[in-house]
Amino acid sequence: MFEALKGIKILDMTSVVVGPVATWRLSQYGAEVIKIEHPIGDLMRGLGGKSPSGEHSGTYLHLNRGKRNLCLDLKSPQAQSITDKLIDWCDVIIANMRPDALERLGLGPKAIQSKHPEKIYCLITGYGTEGPYAGLPTYDSVLQGVSGIAGLSQLRDGKPAYVPMLICDHVVGEITSGAIMAAIIDRYKTGKGAFVEVPMFETMATFVLQEHLAQKSFDPAVGPVGDLRLLSPHNQPVKTKDGYISFTINTDPQVTAFLKATERVALLTDPRFQTVASRAEFVSEWFEVRGAPLLSKTTEEWLLALRAVDIPAMPCHTIDTLIEDPHLTQVQLMRTEIHPVEGKTVVIRSSIKHNGHYAPVNSFAQPKGHDTQAILRELGYTPTEITQLINSKAALSYEK
Repeated sequence: MFEALKGIKILDMTSVVVGPVATWRLSQYGAEVIKIEHPIGDLMRGLGGKSPSGEHSGTYLHLNRGKRNLCLDLKSPQAQSITDKLIDWCDVIIANMRPDALERLGLGPKAIQSKHPEKIYCLITGYGTEGPYAGLPTYDSVLQGVSGIAGLSQLRDGKPAYVPMLICDHVVGEITSGAIMAAIIDRYKTGKGAFVEVPMFETMATFVLQEHLAQKSFDPAVGPVGDLRLLSPHNQPVKTKDGYISFTINTDPQVTAFLKATERVALLTDPRFQTVASRAEFVSEWFEVRGAPLLSKTTEEWLLALRAVDIPAMPCHTIDTLIEDPHLTQVQLMRTEIHPVEGKTVVIRSSIKHNGHYAPVNSFAQPKGHDTQAILRELGYTPTEITQLINSKAALSYEK
């Protein structure tokens, strides 16, 4: 599986998070990804936090492994011939620039597919290319707001809140990689290219509505919107004697075991809590019981007690404790390597296993222009032409 896309070349004109997530995943399946980066650099090189050199934030390092780096100023007339050759060379073109900017550069889907109908062109947009929001700029937090993700917290807590990670970028990036792979399979069957568009707003709104349209999924509606279990203010990690614990109890046997383990046997005969249907009807009351603090024991003691009766339970990690998690340590999710610019860095491998093997971690995220000269040579440019392109600042080459 990890060589499924071997021989497929992907021209990556994306930046920040959503596009790099997609192309990182495709590189794990064997595709050769050529990342075009402006000489100023991908915003995530600095936006993702500090680094020893200031050139490769931790986020940038993790999302851009396994990619070759070609540094071009796409606004330069001299770069046009390079992009023309790259498009001719590659099978897939993926971009997350705003559509009007791509059109001005001659790199929009219509311009490319009119010349190369066999190519797969994937455009990740904030709001699609139709409708009143088309073409508007966006970032993850804006999408969390407009897609209703932040509003879920308002229903639960009385005020909206963002998920404190770039959840829209990650989810849409993974969906994009799957859509591109489907287009590649279709091209093998039909010989035809495709224009794949992934609008982030519609994609994330779909996720929210699939879960929370709920009772309004019917016409007429049988109740209000929202999964009331998930929206309960008591649906939170539960405080213990020395920290917090996360657990879920859904089945009747789990509820019985939980009430016994937490010494609330009197509630076993409460008709509100005896069946799945009754707990759904009295969801607010049930979650108040379920979410009550468990201060009589430590987190570790509660983990042992709940696991003993087959209730799914885990510690509620902070980022610092997650790094030290014994399971992740044993399966070696993270290791270290020596980056040529940043020195000793942490590598996070893929979580996907195929026939007993994890996907290769591939090469480190490259400095700007690391592969510029090599790729230009592969495109047929002479040493003199390469020097001229670099001197004109149409291209930038990494210097150690």
